[in-house]
Amino acid sequence: MKAILALATMTLGFGTVGLSARPAPQAEANATRQLAIVPTIAASRPKATKAEARSAYLLAYFKDETHSLYFATSPDGYSFTDVNGGEPVLAGRAVADQKGLRDPHIMRGPDGAFYLSMTDLHIYAQQEGLRTTQWERPEKEFGWGNNRNLLLMKSHDLLHWTLAKVDMASLFPAYAKAGNAWAPETIWDPAKKRMMVYFTTRIGNGPNFMVYSYANPAFTTLMTEPKKILEYPRPEVNVIDADITKVGDKYHMFYVAHEKPGSIRQAVSSRIDGGYVYDPRKVDPENVAAEAPTLWRRHGTNTYVLMYDVFGAKPNNMGFAETTDFQTFRNIGRFNDAGSRMKATNFSGPKHGAVMAITPDEADRLRGYFAR
Repeated sequence: MKAILALATMTLGFGTVGLSARPAPQAEANATRQLAIVPTIAASRPKATKAEARSAYLLAYFKDETHSLYFATSPDGYSFTDVNGGEPVLAGRAVADQKGLRDPHIMRGPDGAFYLSMTDLHIYAQQEGLRTTQWERPEKEFGWGNNRNLLLMKSHDLLHWTLAKVDMASLFPAYAKAGNAWAPETIWDPAKKRMMVYFTTRIGNGPNFMVYSYANPAFTTLMTEPKKILEYPRPEVNVIDADITKVGDKYHMFYVAHEKPGSIRQAVSSRIDGGYVYDPRKVDPENVAAEAPTLWRRHGTNTYVLMYDVFGAKPNNMGFAETTDFQTFRNIGRFNDAGSRMKATNFSGPKHGAVMAITPDEADRLRGYFAR
């Protein structure tokens, strides 16, 4: 990894990126309709939807070309269509301190609200004239892709969202020298009855590791000092991109370990905030590098889909594998590959995303909003 760092071609949570090969910029996102950022949302709970009614799917993703957020919906979990015609639903330049966002994760809480978390980072900001330095802070001290903020957003309708920029290093003295806050995800902790936010960090320019903290009910800040959530057997190895799902009475964590070769791995625990048992086996079926795993269940079945960002593919793409036992993972291909049922109908190049079950009415509301 240190040798790779010296070459400035990274795999730390964002795919392999040669900084001299910046994707061509696209049109400004503010030329299209955007999600609404509002000061507050109603404190009352939205109308509940039963899990069995959530037969559709929402994919949140970003692109390197715009460093912005995109939404795509699917009626069947196989064919996804971007709701805004392949244009961003939220421009990174409008909401992030670094004028770029990455790594969106979306989930529905037990309160019926939607929770969206992202990384505040633009890896091409200098080339695009958004800052005068390569990174926010010196790379020698804080590492490649250093950033400060997590972006936390909350909504009742998927259209109107509150926005908070959370600087972990300012909140917690133990992380005053944190080099990054990458790829945040959120899960409900039923024991503590709070939303747990977990993400990748490092101290200075040290190895990356994964931590968890608890958010306040408004989802505008973190309330507890982050603690390490996975004890990897070799602490010098970068471990990133955790995704946790409760399946039965167990919590399954999928993550990336930058071993040789780097790959997606699984750890399982009986509790949400630790005790994950290390398993050295590679679970993704790819023969090139992949990262950003996320797990979702096919409606009405016991089949789970593991989705991941195949950044080793050129151009990058999302890959998919299915499992029912979490021991074997059947490769079902990448978006629009020959022979694969997984289709991206009006977009390409999605990166580091997440899929959430929604109702057909919620999908219609999103599409209607962006069709106006």
